[in-house]
Order: sequence, then structure tokens, then C-alpha cells
Amino acid sequence: MDSNFQKELNEAIYAGETALKSLKDARKYLDSAGNWGLLDIFGGNGFTGVFKHLKLSNANNCMQNAKNDLRRFARELDDIDEKIPNIEIGGFLTFADFFFDGLIADIYIQSKIGDMKKQVNEAIRNTEELLVRLKNYR
Repeated sequence: MDSNFQKELNEAIYAGETALKSLKDARKYLDSAGNWGLLDIFGGNGFTGVFKHLKLSNANNCMQNAKNDLRRFARELDDIDEKIPNIEIGGFLTFADFFFDGLIADIYIQSKIGDMKKQVNEAIRNTEELLVRLKNYR
């Protein structure tokens, strides 16, 4: 393998690992928000709602980071696309474009948290699979 390809491959792997960390951070905050949300539904007080929204805010920040990181990962994958066929991150780039607009009730919020956790978990799985494929080319 030529050194330019190796450099591009390493950059793609680094970008993927960065995106994966952001996704896992988002999942951590979504898990915590979900726990606070359940407590809020089943008899929490004013503080439970505050903590839930704080965790949601943190998750939102992490998802914005993940969205940027996944876009960088996609750009890096484009650089090596010719040498490694069928590498793409496709549709799961849009997962972070959706986030808790117009929330009305705690149960609705809890449902949204569950939906976001599923999307984040899918993005993590896809990113991990791509990283395994990339690392096999080293």
C-alpha cells in the first residue's frame, strides 16, 4: 500500500473513532435523561424535570458533535473510496437532525428519548462496523 493511502486510511479511522466517542457520549446522556424522565413521570418533583432537561441538553450537544464528526468521517471515507469498495455511512448521518422539537408532555419526551437512543445505538453499530472494515486494511 502506498503511503498516501495509508495516511488517508488512518485519517478515516481517527475520524470514525472520534464520531464513535461522540455517539457513545450522547447515548450516556440519553440513558440518564430517560432515567430522570421515568422518575418524573412516576412522581418526581421539580428537580427531576430540571435534571432530565439538563441531561437532554447535554445529549443534544453530544449529538451535534456526533453529527459534525460523522460528516467529517464521511469526507474521510470519500478520500479512500476508490481503494476500499462499498464503504459509506449513508442514511444514519441524519439521525442527529431530529431532536425534541415542540415537546408537550413527559410521556411524549420519554418516547422521544427512546427513539433517539435507538438511532444513536444504530449509528454506533454502523460506525463500529465501518471501523472494523477500515482497520482490516491496515
